[in-house]
Amino acid sequence: MRVLYSRVSTLDQNPERQLQDKNYDYIFTDYCSGSIPLFERPKGSQVKKLIGLGLLKELHIHSIDRLGRNTLDVLSVWEELTSNGIIIECKNPLIRNIDENGKVDKFSELLMSILSTMSSFERGLIRERQMEGIRIRKEKGLYTGRRVGTGDTPERLLSKDRSKRILDYLSKGTYSYHEISKIVGCSTTTIVKVKKMSQMVSN
Repeated sequence: MRVLYSRVSTLDQNPERQLQDKNYDYIFTDYCSGSIPLFERPKGSQVKKLIGLGLLKELHIHSIDRLGRNTLDVLSVWEELTSNGIIIECKNPLIRNIDENGKVDKFSELLMSILSTMSSFERGLIRERQMEGIRIRKEKGLYTGRRVGTGDTPERLLSKDRSKRILDYLSKGTYSYHEISKIVGCSTTTIVKVKKMSQMVSN
């Protein structure tokens, strides 16, 4: 099954430039912010269902940023589809994850490797800035760490939107901790903690 997926931010934007070839089984268009992970978007969730049913063979997109809000999201979707043998064909830049012989395309593999390195480098820079900020605040006597008694209670932790999303994905039973951590934007440790807290509250 060949699917064309497009996304525009508002109803005023015209997705027509992303839908030039009509030779598809499905054409999905999401009208939403790119900050929403692909599989959480209304039409993106339909793509996820086709993957789960084993029906999706090719996913066509106009540009690579249609797959996610940042490099990490794009890589996550790219790797998931590639590991499932699903062809991703992007028009801008013109790349394809699997070649005509069913092998991983060397150029796209190189590009994804570069993007992965850039993403890791970016995360490292963010971490360095955080540590530098803490060091400066410590030198000025402004940083005291977490105050005693400010830790989350189980109820407070589970009431957070992120915790609710984690539990929602866990309840589906089709997502690994690693996948959920990428979608929600948290560590696997947080997922384990939320699950443990949920079990404590329900018992």
